Amino acid sequence: MSEFYDPYSNVVDVMTEAMEIGGMNQYMFDIIKNPQRETKVYLPVEMDDGRVQVFEGYRVQHSNIRGPFKGGIRFHQDCNLNEVKALATWMSLKCAVVNIPYGGAKGGVRVDPNTLSQRELRKLTRRYAFAIEPLIGADMDIPAPDVNTNSQTMAWILDTYSMLKGKPCPGVVTGKPLELGGSKGRNSATGRGVAISTKLILERDGKKLEDVSVAISGMGNVGGNAARILFHRGSKIVALSDVSGGIYCENGLDADEISEFLEQTGKQLNDYQKEGVRHITHEEVLTCKCDVLIPAALENQINADNAEQLQCSYIIEGANGPTSVAADALLEERGIVLVPDIFANSGGVIVSYFEWVQNIQILTWNREQVNKTLEKIMSAAFIEILEESQQSQCSLRMAAYIIALKRLIYAEEIKGIFP
Repeated sequence: MSEFYDPYSNVVDVMTEAMEIGGMNQYMFDIIKNPQRETKVYLPVEMDDGRVQVFEGYRVQHSNIRGPFKGGIRFHQDCNLNEVKALATWMSLKCAVVNIPYGGAKGGVRVDPNTLSQRELRKLTRRYAFAIEPLIGADMDIPAPDVNTNSQTMAWILDTYSMLKGKPCPGVVTGKPLELGGSKGRNSATGRGVAISTKLILERDGKKLEDVSVAISGMGNVGGNAARILFHRGSKIVALSDVSGGIYCENGLDADEISEFLEQTGKQLNDYQKEGVRHITHEEVLTCKCDVLIPAALENQINADNAEQLQCSYIIEGANGPTSVAADALLEERGIVLVPDIFANSGGVIVSYFEWVQNIQILTWNREQVNKTLEKIMSAAFIEILEESQQSQCSLRMAAYIIALKRLIYAEEIKGIFP
């Protein structure tokens, strides 16, 4: 029987355990664990056929104790307030663990964007931007792309916000097109961060990327870019999946060829055919024999139902919250090393920070500078996580949470309670 999964309860449970292990102030923790603001909006949109449809949207601002709120916007048919609360909380922790001056936020609209025309999607995005306009801004709350949103979505939000303010406001969003003030390397940053995380944990154990086989669940922005980068660095990609299902090849898949097939044809992995490649289920991708498993789709992919069947040695969490609390305990018992989401997929927000800095300073960095600085920040944060894990005799997830919470709680303590 499947375990009940609530993403917000999941993140609070993990935070609570980290607070106890780290011996932190309970009263300050009670402040930090709760979002500062939860906003629900209703978005009437005139559809192409003339009818009006009302969509439900959210923006949750978890913490700005260490800097402006920061977090993506997702469009998904299963999006709900508790999910967005969890994602906003993870963002606060993520920014704190890699020590960039942001707090956490997240937004979402309950919609299947595949059912909308481009015109309907643009109108919905602009209506959502109008609804949350009082909450966002370059020094207040900076949205970015997430599931089913991209640089085009950010361009629409930027334009709507700038029209309302009567001037160009490039710093209001990150992940936007280069022509509108975006950063080189931003589109691939989260996937690159996953690849960097994989490299760092392997180096700890005296291994190299060329030594390992990799399975990736999810071929969106994060999984797709991680697959290509790891493929270029010599890893053997044995399994991939998207919403249509999975593919497997023991001798390795050509991530470049597959990405090109998906992008140029608009088809999905269930349409991909090649000698030696067989089609498998999502679950079989997660449980196939590999050295490194990268869950890069949605939450709760790895749970109590399948944790015992995993055949990997390492898990690098490309998605937010892909592993349940119950599964965490089972994986630890089995000796499977897990690099947690709040570190492993932090590449996106780190490069969003670079983009924001470039906008404020009216500067442009080259791709090499972006990628080099990203790896420098992640490598420094990883050393801190390893040291905390050894000192507190805990998992890498607990270590990352302890570091993040200590930074958030310290900031709360030194500022004091208002009034």
